[in-house]
Amino acid sequence: MADITYNIEKTLGILSEEKSGWKKEVNLVSWNNRNPKIDIRDWSPGHEKMGKGVTLTKEEAEKLVEFLAAAIDNC
Repeated sequence: MADITYNIEKTLGILSEEKSGWKKEVNLVSWNNRNPKIDIRDWSPGHEKMGKGVTLTKEEAEKLVEFLAAAIDNC
């Protein structure tokens, strides 16, 4: 399996933090030296390890914002 490289170009925010120090973060991440995308996932302290997450293009993130706004209005 090929190595996956990543560079966290900008941290946009932290959604939550566990007692262990792991944080659920929203970042702009460049995967394998490609253009950065919006990325939501758990990260260990120091960003050495990561959990499963979701990576979104700008267009996907815009749709998600619409869906979340509608969901919040209906809660």
